[in-house]
Amino acid sequence: MLFGRKRKNPIKIADKQIKEWKYTTCGYCSAGCSMEIGLNAEGHPVSSRGVSGADVNRGKLCIKGIFEHELFTSAGRGEQPLMRGRTFDEYQPAGWESALDHMASEIGRLQSAHGHDSFAVVSTGQLLTEEFYTLGKLVRGVIGTNNYDGNTTLCMASAVSGYKRSFGSDGPPGCYDDFEHTECLLAFGSNLPEQHPVIYWRLKEALEKRKFPVIVIDPRVTMFAQFADIHLPITPGTDLALLNSFAHVILEEGLEDRDYLDAFTTKGNDFERILEDYDPVTVAKICGIDEDTIRTVARLYARAGAAMSIWTMGINQSTHGSDGVAAINNLNLLTGNVGQPGGGGLSITGQCNAMGTREWSSCSGLPGYRALENEEHRNEVADFWGIDPNFFPAKRGLTETDIFPAIETGQIKGLWLVATNPLTSMPNTDRIRRTLEKLDFLVVQDAYSDVETTQYAHMYLPAAMWSEKEGCFTNTERRISLVNKITEPPGIAKPDHWIFSALAQRFEQGRKIKFPGKASDIFDEMKQLSKGRLLDISGLDHDVIERERGVQWPCPEGEAVSANPRRLYADGKFQHADGKAKLITLPFVDNNEMPDTDFPFWLNSGRVVEHFHTRTKTGKIGNLNKFSPTPYMEMNPDAARELDVGHMKYVRLVSKRGDAVVMVQLTHRVPNNMVFIPFHFYDCVNRLTLGLLDPHSRQPAFKQCAVRIEPVAQDVAARANVEARAF
Repeated sequence: MLFGRKRKNPIKIADKQIKEWKYTTCGYCSAGCSMEIGLNAEGHPVSSRGVSGADVNRGKLCIKGIFEHELFTSAGRGEQPLMRGRTFDEYQPAGWESALDHMASEIGRLQSAHGHDSFAVVSTGQLLTEEFYTLGKLVRGVIGTNNYDGNTTLCMASAVSGYKRSFGSDGPPGCYDDFEHTECLLAFGSNLPEQHPVIYWRLKEALEKRKFPVIVIDPRVTMFAQFADIHLPITPGTDLALLNSFAHVILEEGLEDRDYLDAFTTKGNDFERILEDYDPVTVAKICGIDEDTIRTVARLYARAGAAMSIWTMGINQSTHGSDGVAAINNLNLLTGNVGQPGGGGLSITGQCNAMGTREWSSCSGLPGYRALENEEHRNEVADFWGIDPNFFPAKRGLTETDIFPAIETGQIKGLWLVATNPLTSMPNTDRIRRTLEKLDFLVVQDAYSDVETTQYAHMYLPAAMWSEKEGCFTNTERRISLVNKITEPPGIAKPDHWIFSALAQRFEQGRKIKFPGKASDIFDEMKQLSKGRLLDISGLDHDVIERERGVQWPCPEGEAVSANPRRLYADGKFQHADGKAKLITLPFVDNNEMPDTDFPFWLNSGRVVEHFHTRTKTGKIGNLNKFSPTPYMEMNPDAARELDVGHMKYVRLVSKRGDAVVMVQLTHRVPNNMVFIPFHFYDCVNRLTLGLLDPHSRQPAFKQCAVRIEPVAQDVAARANVEARAF
């Protein structure tokens, strides 16, 4: 008789009869993993695997990438344009000619009646870079609205703002290879194992070769915090005070790199005097970290031969997110770590091509990190596109988070949403719902026709997704990678750049500008505009990018790909006019919504490994959705006992803005005055969030607000949850 393991059926991997593997780049997070899609004899995608020769992932994929081939046949894909009448009746199918004719007519009608800026465009971080460039050309050079932004304002705007303030330009200075060289890692509000598993694997691989301290600063005991050498469970929203205290200790104890500071930096007014107010004794009372730990971490970081810092939304999504990024930059400048192997900062972006939109979409300026405020930049781009430079505005318009209030007040009458879903992603869902109802004309362009925001749209445009088209992504470490076309889009869905170019031809201004049809030709335009810029890509083309399995910029023409620098600012030359970095004075102002007797719990939010953003894609994949199918919250067992709340029971969370019903998961990962909810679920956490804005980046503070917990009838809650999932 067989016992134990021998009695079990062995694991069998089904033979999917793959006839061909095609190379592409993952379209989920910003890690930039090279992968191959397996096609069967009929040419259908049936499998995914990592590419071993690619430097980013070295054969690895996370659970989302493993099942990414299933996206091609996932439910809810849009197959043809849909339009409603003026009475907002049921959608009717339309052809591309009539749909784009109507869209151009409506844009023209609104702009004629209310001005160019009465029509707004909000984009994404998930298009191909060539598509971002084409959209920017359409919006800036043809439609002419200045109310144009991307949903990256919700996640990376504070990093962009902080880099510009400190270094004079956007662009993460560091790279993944820094894990191999660092002697100390400081991670702020980053849960790498769940947010970016492959980047975490790179870190673990480095730690196996040699040990160095890993310090995680996060209010929650995340998986990353559990693996860290030191965990600092900071009071939400107080990162800036803690960073100032680290700088205070470094200066007080003479641990700064004075030679580096004198050669490559300038100081803001009262920089050192303001830091005197952030001694560890004072800051301990603000951020909840004891003074000895503050001193210990500051010394570890400053004394390391090379020290690096990483962060994600825990820093960015705050009322002082931009200041937090600038404070991290201060820390790295004080210690002489910027641009050095194993040193400096690396903001880890969320979307596959959030960097591409920052570089080339013209949302915050003009292509190639050019500024609308710079007359020379306006003239350069206008001359290249063949238009009058006076067509460009002299300064940036509204960000996404300011566009929606402008709809409320009637300044904006029409809105075009491209691959973004504000009904799930924006704070204060009920307010966003009412705002969308006020629009005269709303267009939703997405790969999925059942995305929640289409409920309020007058027109839906079906877009090709990910590897149904060809172009490039730029990942967190500035690596440009190629996305190849694997299969055709469904129905008559079209690539986004085709839609942008076809719409442009319906405007007189659009017929003055060349809109190339091939992605490689669009890339050639970008190359020309990049020459001499920080992000110079003039030495690249699609063939080189695919052969090398991704190349980091800058990579100028005439230089070998192998010679391109992995890190920015290694030469100490920064993008400010004087060539120096700025140490910025950053007083901490605590303007968070705080727990009180009526709303006694902090509400925190974040990601889970199975899902991506608003679940538009991952919610359709069985092997992802089954692990996290329903909204839930983590709650401390001691707090639950006081309120008579049971594990796996439903409760109602209430804030000053709304309520949400969630299932309870009891865990000691959160303190007894906090709850945590994954942000991926429709009509859930953002019904509660406040979304105060950072004054520099205009990014919302998703992670600092207060809630209370109320009982709810279990049968009603369960039924409502099932109905929400069915939507």
